Amino acid sequence: MEIIQRFGLEAKLFLFQLINFLAIVFILKKFLYTPLKRILDERKNKIERSLRDAENAKIALENAGEEKKKILLEAKSSADKLAASAKISIGEAKEKAVAEAEQRSEQILDDAKHKAAEEFENMNKQIGKMSLDVSGKVISKVLSDLFTDDEKQKLMTRALEKIDEQITN
Repeated sequence: MEIIQRFGLEAKLFLFQLINFLAIVFILKKFLYTPLKRILDERKNKIERSLRDAENAKIALENAGEEKKKILLEAKSSADKLAASAKISIGEAKEKAVAEAEQRSEQILDDAKHKAAEEFENMNKQIGKMSLDVSGKVISKVLSDLFTDDEKQKLMTRALEKIDEQITN
């Protein structure tokens, strides 16, 4: 106890100070340390959650980038297929149009040939009739001086028949 007195410690005062210290520690722990620790724990949890969310967002972003690449590749592939299909369709349509045009031109050409042949035949008939008339008149003139009317008629009929045979053949 001598040491305690030498240092100037009084037991009552020391006990009172110890009780005050413990009361202050209890009050600080209850009203300051516990709420502060709770706030710090909540903040720590928020930070950890934010880090997890950031990591998940990073993974989602990477996956989105890969998904974007897949979608772009699929779109390019679809576009290439569509372009190839369009080229084939255009080629088929072109071939069809060319075939139809050729068929139509052949039909027009056949119609024109047919009409030309008909007109040629009609012209030949008209020329034949005209030549019969002219031949008949020429024969009539030539024969009028040489033969009688009855002989002239027989010769003319026979000559016209021969000419008509020649024209029709």
